[in-house]
Amino acid sequence: MQINKENQMVVTDSEGKEHLMQILFTYDNEERKASYVFFYDVEDPEQEVLVMRYYDNGELETIDEEEFEEVEEVFAAWQEDPKIQDIKEEH
Repeated sequence: MQINKENQMVVTDSEGKEHLMQILFTYDNEERKASYVFFYDVEDPEQEVLVMRYYDNGELETIDEEEFEEVEEVFAAWQEDPKIQDIKEEH
């Protein structure tokens, strides 16, 4: 995962096609020693927000069901935080 100055990254899909993704935020779970990135496709901002586990070497990995439940809660809290809503409206 290479992140540029605009907080974007390029993700290659299973067919080898590259997609420019906008990063919303990252989240670290200290207990699992795992990091997660929440992002969406720049070309299709109406598409759902995706989340994957990421590693320091830039590798992305799908998450399991237990992780998904946790990241759903994190994303809901992120969406409901008024401070974050102010930041989103500025961009």
